[in-house]
Amino acid sequence: MVSRVIPVDPFDLVIFGGTGDLARGKILPALYRRWRAGQIPPGARVIGAARAAHDDESYRVLVGQVLAAADGGPDELAGFLRIVAYQRIDVAADAGWEALAARLADGAGRVTAYYFSVAPGLFGSLAARLQAHGLAGEGARVVVEKPFGNDLASARRLNRDLAAHFEESQIYRIDHYLGKETVQNLMAVRFGNMLFEPLWNSQYVDHIQITVAETVGVGGRGAYYDGAGAMRDMVQNHLMQLLCLIAMEPPARFAPDELRDEKLKVIRALDPVKPHHIVRGQYEQESCGYRAAVGNPRSRTESYIALRTHISNWRWAGTPFYLRTGKRLVARSSVINVMFKDAPHSIFGAEAGRHANVLSIRLQPNEGITLKVTIKEPGPGGMRLVDVPLDMSFAEALGAEEHDRPDAYERLIMDVIRGNQTLFMRGDEVEAAWAWTDPIIAGWEARGDVPKPYDSGSTGPGDAELLMQRDGRRWQGIKP
Repeated sequence: MVSRVIPVDPFDLVIFGGTGDLARGKILPALYRRWRAGQIPPGARVIGAARAAHDDESYRVLVGQVLAAADGGPDELAGFLRIVAYQRIDVAADAGWEALAARLADGAGRVTAYYFSVAPGLFGSLAARLQAHGLAGEGARVVVEKPFGNDLASARRLNRDLAAHFEESQIYRIDHYLGKETVQNLMAVRFGNMLFEPLWNSQYVDHIQITVAETVGVGGRGAYYDGAGAMRDMVQNHLMQLLCLIAMEPPARFAPDELRDEKLKVIRALDPVKPHHIVRGQYEQESCGYRAAVGNPRSRTESYIALRTHISNWRWAGTPFYLRTGKRLVARSSVINVMFKDAPHSIFGAEAGRHANVLSIRLQPNEGITLKVTIKEPGPGGMRLVDVPLDMSFAEALGAEEHDRPDAYERLIMDVIRGNQTLFMRGDEVEAAWAWTDPIIAGWEARGDVPKPYDSGSTGPGDAELLMQRDGRRWQGIKP
């Protein structure tokens, strides 16, 4: 199956932090792939902006080195490099701003997007300078990466700083999870199939598990991560977005504000999490455990968290949602498991065992959807029941190998250029998520909780299993 590519009009994209890790690892490769797909026109411009002493030619050499291992021939790469330029600039001072404004002056009337690939502490300064130099007009859009603050107060300040210079309709808060193909398929599965939506409620769903497991440790992010932890780094944003998409009511239309209104209702309906419904952990490793990796031998920051929460509305009353995420786990896996209730009465007797339907939505790797159904085991000798999967992997069903599918950044950056905010977070949504998260963090800090140790390569601390066992349930396995 071949995806349809719709070209966009010529645009200017300025990447502040254009020599940084995010620009080299995600943004520039995503743009190059969109160029190769024919979606970016030759009249577009990609301008890297940073303090490094580059000019256009030396920056193109740098970008060429970054993209050297990417698919495509020399002619395609040379064509992309022709739309690449560089502006030396100090985002926290006045140097280079007039030159940037002069570069962009001949692009009046086209979309101009500013990607803030810099530390969040510079967002306010960047927004102010863009406005001061006449670069925050009607066609301007700003793209900001997480973290969107580290608590409710800082998120409010960040939103206030951006809102002082840009309208909400011009602000694009990226959560790359929302750009994943299978995450968007959550909405298609729910709202495009009569099969599921009538069952999508507490009458038929026993509980829902959301797992985002990583095999890597904190790596070079030790200083940042030790000040954030799994709750701030993953639950407040990535897992929260998955929870919203799986639990929200159908919007009136597939449109940005209608969709985000429904997600906001979910966040505001979340119950506070009780202390005995939280498990925090830190990975241990013979060569380099968490505390050694972050250089803090007394760290109480969690690299793993599992929790149980509820949504207080008519659809989900009484249905628990279990969330877990962690580093150095047994496999890399992001999956949502919708666990349906047992049949109210089994006509096959106790010897048939207990069986229930499970809908598994795999976000990464091996993206796809599996529905576990109960059938008779082949053979004579009675009615023996077994559970078998109805499996739809994207690679097999759609002919779309993982390397052929657009990366989340490709989709999201093109949505910025098109002006489509459907897959981006709104300011009040971010603040609502922090309003739910902050009391949980404040609670364990006040209690002086210490994360439970767990072995690298495991499924996490044993207390996480107890969290489920107390409810008569168990986690689905973490599988690659």
